[in-house]
Amino acid sequence: MQGTELIWLIAGIGIIVAILGTVLKMSGRDEQAQLLTLVAVVTVLSMVLYRISDLFSTARAVFRM
Repeated sequence: MQGTELIWLIAGIGIIVAILGTVLKMSGRDEQAQLLTLVAVVTVLSMVLYRISDLFSTARAVFRM
């Protein structure tokens, strides 16, 4: 996955979560809205950490460490 694709994917997840969170809060389901936000943050964080891991692996290969 390219860098720009990752940015668009994270932005899309953010927009969807914001809309769904607002709908859940307006319907009185605050706990589900918080859980949805937490799941989205963990998902995005895992995607970013995977890319950072790739970055360090590439840097290690370039400098032959």
